[in-house]
Amino acid sequence: MKQKTKKAAKKRFKLTATGKLLRGHAYSSHLKRKKTKKRIRAQKEPAKVSAGFRRKIEKFLGG
Repeated sequence: MKQKTKKAAKKRFKLTATGKLLRGHAYSSHLKRKKTKKRIRAQKEPAKVSAGFRRKIEKFLGG
């Protein structure tokens, strides 16, 4: 039987055309007054998923 995609993982991770997995940053949705502007800007950019989690997340995405 085919592996189904976990919908929660589909919303949180993006697979690029070159095969990299991207994720969003945590702690960026509220309480922004005490965070520096540099930190807020950095959290807008997606981050790469670490090698340790990559296989697990790819499995969630149906691969």
